[in-house]
Amino acid sequence: MFWSLAPLIVACIALAGLVGMCSVRPNSPRDGTPPPYDAAAALKADAETLAIPIRLPQVPAGWQANSGSRGGIDAGRTGADGQRQRAVTATVGYLAASKLYVSLTQSNADEQPLVSSIHRSMYPTGTQDVDGVKWIVYEGGEDTEPVWTTRLDSQAGPAQVAITGAGSTADFRTLAVATQTQKPLPPGR
Repeated sequence: MFWSLAPLIVACIALAGLVGMCSVRPNSPRDGTPPPYDAAAALKADAETLAIPIRLPQVPAGWQANSGSRGGIDAGRTGADGQRQRAVTATVGYLAASKLYVSLTQSNADEQPLVSSIHRSMYPTGTQDVDGVKWIVYEGGEDTEPVWTTRLDSQAGPAQVAITGAGSTADFRTLAVATQTQKPLPPGR
């Protein structure tokens, strides 16, 4: 039985090697260079386009923005008339000095829809006080990254912000401070 499968196994391995689906490296894996991402330009554009209070976190040395996106949440917020309306989001991902990924999402969404848009089936498990700002901590099942969220008020209006990722509590606290201490960027509208 084995000898009849052996040529097939060898052919599969050879084919995978030819198409680049696998590789062999005698040395251990090394850190690659993260893709460049201009968080300042992206968040300024988000502030102009989305017309919600967007903050540019002042992250410490050793942190690097590596990704970003805009999105929407259907029925994500309650309007002044009490009706559910579409909310918008602006997300930037960072590699912390610890080399772990942490992302910041800023939105005009209500708390629960924002958290649910990041991870389904999350529930509040406590709070973290970060320099006088109360962040609600959400957790889910096993292998689910936590989400910290708070509402930051300003003259430009409120913004619900959320932090998630594989980072440590110290990484979350660093990004929280870097965000909550900044004023919103000037809106475009």
